[in-house]
Amino acid sequence: MSSWRKSSYSEDSSDCVEVGRGVGIRDSKAPTAYLPVSGEAWSAFLRDVTRVTHE
Repeated sequence: MSSWRKSSYSEDSSDCVEVGRGVGIRDSKAPTAYLPVSGEAWSAFLRDVTRVTHE
């Protein structure tokens, strides 16, 4: 992973989850470890979150 970003909801906090291109998820407090996630799984996750938040 070369490019990680925090949610815009995190503001300047270091206590957040970051998403990386490639695709992976990591805790900003432990940036050396990350959970690799396939692009397909990430897209499904985003669809589900969007659906739930709009119900």
